[in-house]
Amino acid sequence: MQMRVELTASAPQALATLTWTYLQCAFLVLLTSTWFSVTCFQAIVVTTVKNDILTNTLFLNPLVADVSVFHWQATIMGPPDSPYHNGVFFLTIHFPTDYPFKPPKVAFTTRIYHPNINSNGSICLDILRSQWSPALTISKVLLSICSLLTDPNTDDPLVPDIARIYKNDKNEFNRQAKEWTEKYAM
Repeated sequence: MQMRVELTASAPQALATLTWTYLQCAFLVLLTSTWFSVTCFQAIVVTTVKNDILTNTLFLNPLVADVSVFHWQATIMGPPDSPYHNGVFFLTIHFPTDYPFKPPKVAFTTRIYHPNINSNGSICLDILRSQWSPALTISKVLLSICSLLTDPNTDDPLVPDIARIYKNDKNEFNRQAKEWTEKYAM
């Protein structure tokens, strides 16, 4: 799966700092105030995501209404080999100030019928919790979420009733998931 990143100017000072090196950022953090360290951090987030080659089925943008680069929106196109095919699913991504040492908070804003995604959009995915590593990129996180759409983890469900249907009657699960996709994601 490929991804494409489209950066829009929601925080001009962060975009202006894209050419800063990590060493320069570290120097500014040591030298002075929170404004510089936050601006520097924003530059690191944007640079990291921009350098993280993304696809045609995944899109990522800072939210224009948001004044920081800490809050992004991702769009995932439903995988062809799933009941989510042709669906357009929106997710929010909140980067903590200590990213990449702490995982981003990722949630679906589009309703989806899935055993690992609840009605609030919360996602039960180990790499967003206990298995997070600073080596993981946001594209790897989004690819893992796409993979979860084609292969739900029914051993660790967030919605046990949907997991039960998936295990016992996959045709019914596919019917319901496709119905929700048509209703909420098209």
